[in-house]
Amino acid sequence: MSPTGDAGLIAVTGSTGKLGSKVARQLADAGVRQRLVVRDPARAPELAGAEVAQAAYGQHDALIDALDGVHTLLLLSATESADRVSLHKATIDSAVAAGVQHIVYTSFVGAAPNATFTFARDHWHTEQHLRATGIGFTFLRDNLYLDFVPGFVGEDDAIRGPAGDGRVAAVLRDDVAAAATQVLLDPAAHAGTTYDLTGPTAFTLTAAAAVLSEKYDRKIRYEPETLDEAYRSRERFGAPAWEVAGWVTSYAAIASGELSTVTDAVEQLTGRKPTGLAEYVATL
Repeated sequence: MSPTGDAGLIAVTGSTGKLGSKVARQLADAGVRQRLVVRDPARAPELAGAEVAQAAYGQHDALIDALDGVHTLLLLSATESADRVSLHKATIDSAVAAGVQHIVYTSFVGAAPNATFTFARDHWHTEQHLRATGIGFTFLRDNLYLDFVPGFVGEDDAIRGPAGDGRVAAVLRDDVAAAATQVLLDPAAHAGTTYDLTGPTAFTLTAAAAVLSEKYDRKIRYEPETLDEAYRSRERFGAPAWEVAGWVTSYAAIASGELSTVTDAVEQLTGRKPTGLAEYVATL
């Protein structure tokens, strides 16, 4: 059996980004053939066994060319935008037209049409479209990235948001990459499966502030906001309404409990336990 089982040629989107580059590198380390589908070939990582094709999400003809001969596609969710769902759908349709047999899509925990986190609704619509194509699929529903938690701290050493006393089972991007790699190496074994990828525990933002305080040897605190306060404090950045809603509702989803469930999916896929908050912060 080849290193990829029945995966054939694997295509990876987003290989110039933080998650996609990690997956591409791990696939290269595993000795498999892959095609990096990128908007700017000059930015593509140089990896053994990797070829590069130029195409962006939604570019039908370019994607058909880029995905020719590909069996399995890692479709990393596009950068948040007002038209993200339509870009996802168009890219999926292009992949089907190109003959792709299996798509591994990075979704979000709790993806649903009425999810509190507005971006999770985008993921649900994308999932539904992919299901309707009839080709093989695997959904990797990531929790919030653990990597982002230190960035929640403002210039005045406060974490602010309408998260209340809710808990979040944040997952390290490295653990998501490792899980995705294992699915890509044998997609048939994961066909039709949805994995909720989480960290080992769910924690409050008060607890996160305490861990960060110890790391940086200064007092970091969590100050809860109401939804109205959160919208007002973020509207000053001048971002479009859909983006502000995404920022605010990510905290609201923590408050609602929608991000609190802990799973063993990372360990199940990778054979090792995911990284926790204190362990990650200690590496900073």
